[in-house]
Amino acid sequence: MKTIGHYLSLILPLLLLNIFSIKAQDKSKIRIIMIGAHPDDCDMGGGGTAIKFAKMGYAVKFVAVTNGDAGHQTMKGTPLAKRRFAEAQEAGKRFGVTYDVLNNHDGELLPTLAVRLQVIKKIREWDADVVIAPRPNDYHPDHRYTGVLVQDAAYMVAVPNVAPETPALKKNPVFLYFQDRFQKPNPFRPDIAIDITEVFLQKIHAMDAHESQMYEWLPWIGQHLDQVPANKQDREKWLGQRRAVEINPAVRQSLEKWYGKDKAATIKNAEAFEICEYGSQPNDEEKKRLFPMLGK
Repeated sequence: MKTIGHYLSLILPLLLLNIFSIKAQDKSKIRIIMIGAHPDDCDMGGGGTAIKFAKMGYAVKFVAVTNGDAGHQTMKGTPLAKRRFAEAQEAGKRFGVTYDVLNNHDGELLPTLAVRLQVIKKIREWDADVVIAPRPNDYHPDHRYTGVLVQDAAYMVAVPNVAPETPALKKNPVFLYFQDRFQKPNPFRPDIAIDITEVFLQKIHAMDAHESQMYEWLPWIGQHLDQVPANKQDREKWLGQRRAVEINPAVRQSLEKWYGKDKAATIKNAEAFEICEYGSQPNDEEKKRLFPMLGK
């Protein structure tokens, strides 16, 4: 009679082989971190791309460098920060991403060493292959300084003696910028453009979780609060209309490069990213590996 040990001796090698195979497969998975100044910034700039990554099984993290405690016309301080944190967590569930919020004051962000170390640690802890952040030219100082902070982290994430309590990355990630409209000192260059048409409504549904921003603060500061519908279902439709960004000629040209002219002509919604001069510099083949939804 064959013993349990006999059967274990047959099964155990297969189990170990599967475990090692899973680990190797996981190691090959691209890890993406998007860093914005406020809870909702990553959502607007890269939410559709994040959904597509998540649906393909890739790990995505959003990081807000400030807690958003100044972004409202009536609320402020700790109560507002708590509300915005809760909204970010709900948005994260809808996007399919992990959502971190750092406890730095909204409207007071500076590119200090202390905050730079926070950013370095977040990128390292996530073992990021792709890092996306705003360019350091923007109307909002928090946005500008978030761009500076991530640029300042771009080399340091691989330096072991900087923030040594968090192991340095063994490779430098590819750093990219979210799309913006600013022309000085230089306009945004869409090196990569992603078709998000099929997930646009999901992006809007996820952004809808930021009620304090989408339906209160941003309409108030933009002087169109009276246009916000009272009905929740109507609100999402209204938000989708407000947040649909027209594809400009430069982004359309990038879409044509990655999807072909015929497919690009059918794309209604897109997100574009510019490759930062810091960090790894991918060729087109590497760009396709890092953004496997390109052309599909």
